[in-house]
Order: sequence, then structure tokens, then C-alpha cells
Amino acid sequence: MGVTDEAIEKIKGMIVSGTLRPGDRLPRESELAAELGLSRNSLREAVRALSLIRILDVRQGDGTYVTSLAPRLLLEALSFVVDFHRDDTVLEFLAVRRILEPAATAMAAGRVAAHELDALEAGLDALGPEPSEAELAAADLEFHRRIATASGNSVLCALLEGLSGPATRAQVRGGLAQRDAVARTLAEHRAILTALRAGDAEAARAWATVHLAGVEQRVRTRGVTGAGTGRGGPALEGPSEHLG
Repeated sequence: MGVTDEAIEKIKGMIVSGTLRPGDRLPRESELAAELGLSRNSLREAVRALSLIRILDVRQGDGTYVTSLAPRLLLEALSFVVDFHRDDTVLEFLAVRRILEPAATAMAAGRVAAHELDALEAGLDALGPEPSEAELAAADLEFHRRIATASGNSVLCALLEGLSGPATRAQVRGGLAQRDAVARTLAEHRAILTALRAGDAEAARAWATVHLAGVEQRVRTRGVTGAGTGRGGPALEGPSEHLG
């Protein structure tokens, strides 16, 4: 293990053990280096590395602090990583989203507040029957973000937000150019909303799965990845028919 890695592990140990807590200010550099048996240079490199992944917050002229360590903050880097995907891996990111998001939607069914449901419906109504691809793409992102937030699980919400990086959103938006994609997306959003209003977790999970399978299929058939055409997306007769 290199000296910088050793320094990172020692600072991490202080945070995990509770010696340093969220919001705490680190001791002065000279004191902390002596306490941990590190050189000041290796400590400085460790602090720099931990600040990049939002574990530490270096405040010029004030000192270095442990961040809030909130999941959303710590998982911010995921979106950055997702945007470096190759064309042949975008479907893998979408597959992970297809696993996680239906679970978040099911959790939201028992927790989402009436005013949030009203806001979701108002957003759909505002789009009208023929929104532009750009309008629908933005509304889609907000629709799913609100539902993930309503799940009450901050880690799950942060993971889903990270999986929806700009590059992935651009490819999903490109799929909306396909015939009937806009009408289908709106219909599926309405079905998800209906299930949420009914407090039906399994129907919400099923419709979210149907919806995301369709998104994945549109990206696949658009030829972004060269992964083959795969099966056609699910129809709108009802989720049980497709999820077996």
C-alpha cells in the first residue's frame, strides 16, 4: 500500500470509528500528521483525494471539514462515471435502472403524499398530448426523480439519480424520436400515477418495469449500442401480461 493510500485509510478509519463525525473540523495539518504517523505531504495528498469524492470539504482559510456524508453527496461521482460509458455498456446501466427503479416506485406507493401526486399529475397535464421530445425528456426526468424521492430511501434515490447522467439521458431522449414513443411514454406515466394514487405497490412496480423495459428497448433498436434488436417493448394491455 502506498503512503497516500495509507493516509486515506487512516483518515477513513477516524471517520468510520466516530473519532471524526460529519461536520467536524480536522486537526491542524501538523497535528494530524503527527497523530497518524504520516508525512505532511502524504496527508495533504490524502485530503485532496478525499475532497474529490466529497468525504472532506477543504475551505480555504478556514480548515478542512468532514462533509455531511449524505448519500446524495457521496454518490455524486456516480453520474460522472456513468457519463464515461462506452456505447456498448449503456444498456447495462439501463438494466441496473430497470432493477432499482421499480422497487423505488413500489416503495413510493405507500409513502407518497397527496400533494406530490397532484404535482405529478399537473406536470403530465401541462405537457399536453403532443409535447416535444425535449419537453418530454425533461418531464420524464422530473417524474422519476419525484417518485424516487417519495420512496423515502435516500441511498436508492441517489443511485437512481447517478444512473441518469447527461449522456444516458441524451440517448434515452434520442429513443423518443421513434414512432409512438411519446404517446406510449405519456400513457405509461399515467398508469404509474394511477397505481400510486391507489396505493397499489405491485401495480406501481409492474408499470414501472413495463415503462423502463420500453425505454431500454427503444435505445436498443435505435442502434446506439449495436447490441441487437432484442424483443419488442411491452404493449399497454396491462402489466401482468408482460411480467408473468
